[in-house]
Amino acid sequence: MRAIVVPQPGEADVLTLAEVAEPLPAPGEVRIRVIAAGLNGADLSQRRGYYPSPPGAPEWPGLEVSGVIDAIGDAVEPGRWREGDLVCALLPGGGYAELVTVDAGLVLPVPEGVDPVEAAGLPEVAATVWSNVFDLGGLAAGETLLVHGGSSGIGSMAIQLARALGSHAIATAGSPEKAAFCRSLGAEAAVDYRTDDFVAAVLAFTDGRGADVVLDIVGGDYIARDLAALATGGRIMSIAVRDRTPAAVDMGLLMHKRARIQGTTLRARPLAERVAVIAAVREHVWPLLAAGEVRPVIDSVFPFTDAVQAHRRMESSAHLGKILLRVS
Repeated sequence: MRAIVVPQPGEADVLTLAEVAEPLPAPGEVRIRVIAAGLNGADLSQRRGYYPSPPGAPEWPGLEVSGVIDAIGDAVEPGRWREGDLVCALLPGGGYAELVTVDAGLVLPVPEGVDPVEAAGLPEVAATVWSNVFDLGGLAAGETLLVHGGSSGIGSMAIQLARALGSHAIATAGSPEKAAFCRSLGAEAAVDYRTDDFVAAVLAFTDGRGADVVLDIVGGDYIARDLAALATGGRIMSIAVRDRTPAAVDMGLLMHKRARIQGTTLRARPLAERVAVIAAVREHVWPLLAAGEVRPVIDSVFPFTDAVQAHRRMESSAHLGKILLRVS
């Protein structure tokens, strides 16, 4: 089969179309013939040599796919999945390929009414947002979420879920166009971080109270500013690091606000935890997709053979929503 591999770390042009061995499903796994694969920031980090696949996963990138089940391994619960089922799945790696194998517990049906190609952009963002914002972060109806990078795949899902579940969303974005895009998804306020102070904007929107949950994808000096914008009892969920400068935290302010800063990743969690996250996504998020209250937000779809251009599009930061590779 064909896969997009990374012969050596580097810029986007190191991505190479290659022939690799077809995978066979191990006990508890299914095999999916891939229709499309979603791009994520982790793929760029992996290509640059900073974020290798975990042990046992393919060495090439790809954390989510959509496709058709074409083989089922031993020990998969009878009747749970059948050959021919249209599905999407969360992967530990290897999604840039024509075939993938994955634990049956990390597979989801393509939601009713969702295009099978677009479904490839759902598993990673839905799992990340549900797990961090609503499960670990505990965002409740009536509370306020501050999401950085609101026009990204994760940001666009966070805004929509907050709105659908009765919370308020404030987003930061890197241009007036992106801020307007966030408002179109349901953000009640959107801040162009290049020209405006998001701390002041959050405090103004909340009448000085602050945000209850912050979804941070930046790190560095943003953490101190997140804390300044946080409500008493608030939670900062740090899920990515774009600014690798060590964060300085005013511990007195953290204690005064009785606040929490929690760093998490999804890919590195034990399989049982990831399976539990996917089960919660199916229970809580999939009905919202079927009802049309939440939708996949797709920026662009590139042919499988144009993975280099897809990565360059993502690195440009010009995209609004998810970037996908159409595999078949």
